[in-house]
Amino acid sequence: MDFASLLRRPATRYFLFALAIVIVDQIVKLVVKLNMKQGETIYVFGDWFKIHFLENPGAAFGTTLSGLLSPLVEVSEETGKLILTIFSVFAAGFIGWFMTTTIPYGTGVTWWLAAILGGAIGNIIDRVFYGLWFAPLNDYEGGFLHGRVVDMFYLDIWQGIVPDWVPLWGGTYMALWPVFNVADAFISTSLVVILLFQNRLFTRKAPATPAAPAVGDAVVG
Repeated sequence: MDFASLLRRPATRYFLFALAIVIVDQIVKLVVKLNMKQGETIYVFGDWFKIHFLENPGAAFGTTLSGLLSPLVEVSEETGKLILTIFSVFAAGFIGWFMTTTIPYGTGVTWWLAAILGGAIGNIIDRVFYGLWFAPLNDYEGGFLHGRVVDMFYLDIWQGIVPDWVPLWGGTYMALWPVFNVADAFISTSLVVILLFQNRLFTRKAPATPAAPAVGDAVVG
């Protein structure tokens, strides 16, 4: 199969869209990482929206597997990081496969899944490789599969102690929204859209049928 025929495949456009998200995500992360010190803040719109360089060992919005599971079971930060990295790789593979199965739907859901795939890969690159690439830069203690995700966008909507009546996380400190990155934004937005419009997005559109000839029309045999 040559490159031209590959570009004509229906799935190619969606993978290219996912690749574009990965590229933008990584460029933004590298610019921030190479030009800002961790914890440094650039105020964009007062205290409400800031560029705040932060590296986190967890998932989207700075959450960690060990932190999420702490009310139920004790998991070390390093073990949680490794589990999350491996799970993310397999999840991205599944998303890529599932994305291709939705192309015949013709409802746009494939584009949203491609956005999730691109965001997932963007964060996977951080977790898998950043522990190797940036170790000399800032005494990075991680390694292969133990990288930290680079976050920078900070919407300071609310922060405080979660009420005690909230299951699992009651009484703990939480921020809404925590610091996030381009990949997180695409993943979260796409998930919200898919959840809100799942009935429409996952309903296959009927193929168009040719209109029946009008009475009296000539039929060429």
